[in-house]
Amino acid sequence: MTMMTKTLSLTATLATALTLAAAAAHAEGEMEKCYGVAMAGQNDCAAGPGTTCAGTAKMDYQGNAWKLVPAGTCTTMQTPHGMGSLEPIKM
Repeated sequence: MTMMTKTLSLTATLATALTLAAAAAHAEGEMEKCYGVAMAGQNDCAAGPGTTCAGTAKMDYQGNAWKLVPAGTCTTMQTPHGMGSLEPIKM
């Protein structure tokens, strides 16, 4: 087995484990607020000053707008500005 094959195999195994963990958390209904991952107008709530609640984020990946995601998945979500956060992101 080559090093490339081992690396790909390990990557696939880790991806599967993360997917299963996320699915299990989602199935149990465990959700958490994830800041900085919502698209404009698609946040669940708390989009900062000048906004009222759900659907009021003014820009994609707004740091103070959150989206509910399956527990344990937030900090693995990659955006153009970095990873999702369990705390508001100062931009």
